[in-house]
Amino acid sequence: MILTIAMRELRSLFLSPLAWSVLAVTQLIIAWSFFSQIDFFFSIQQQLVSLPSPPGVTDLVVMPTFEIASIILLMVTPLLTMRLISEERRNGSIALLLSSPVSMTQIVLGKFFGIVVFMLIFVAMISLMPLSLFMGAELDLGKLAAGVFALVLLLSAFAAAGLFLSSLTDNPVVAAISTFGLLLLLWIISSNTGGTAGVLSQLSLLSHFAPMLRGLINTADIAYFILFIATFLVLTIRQMDSQRLQQ
Repeated sequence: MILTIAMRELRSLFLSPLAWSVLAVTQLIIAWSFFSQIDFFFSIQQQLVSLPSPPGVTDLVVMPTFEIASIILLMVTPLLTMRLISEERRNGSIALLLSSPVSMTQIVLGKFFGIVVFMLIFVAMISLMPLSLFMGAELDLGKLAAGVFALVLLLSAFAAAGLFLSSLTDNPVVAAISTFGLLLLLWIISSNTGGTAGVLSQLSLLSHFAPMLRGLINTADIAYFILFIATFLVLTIRQMDSQRLQQ
């Protein structure tokens, strides 16, 4: 049943002009950034030759592209997640969903995996850009794999948060704005200072995503994203259960 719901959500995304528009515009912006990074790399090659251990293409082209992609996807993910539940509440079809003989866990996980699969299309298309550099350059496959893995975890976290906020309102626009505000807050609270700021930085998406982009795969960072995703999925299930009891 989870797979059925996920395929239904994925099919509805493919039928949505908004999803296709977001996909096209996002890829255009990221591609422009990618070619800009390549141009920058060629412009500093003379300086790199004089360095004893110069950074390679992976550090100067691929990783900055992934970093820019993460910021762009932070802004566009709310546009994709805003309709997951709020639109069904606005259209009245949520009553049929809540009265169906399917558990809330299956419904929530189905919707989550549906949007995550669509997000994987973003990751795959972004990954094809650095892979094209194999024709004329050597890439650090370890760092490339770490960057792709980090991007998958980050987008899954975006999707989980967006799904929860979509379950709180019947207005997709409110859901999108709320999701963007929450994700932006969790992105910018990173800090290297001590005290309260140091504690808050542990909640930051960026502070756990950035090390993985540098190829530093830490179990603490992976655990953070898993707990982040699980927390918002559980909150969504509880919210949907409370709505079912009110029906």
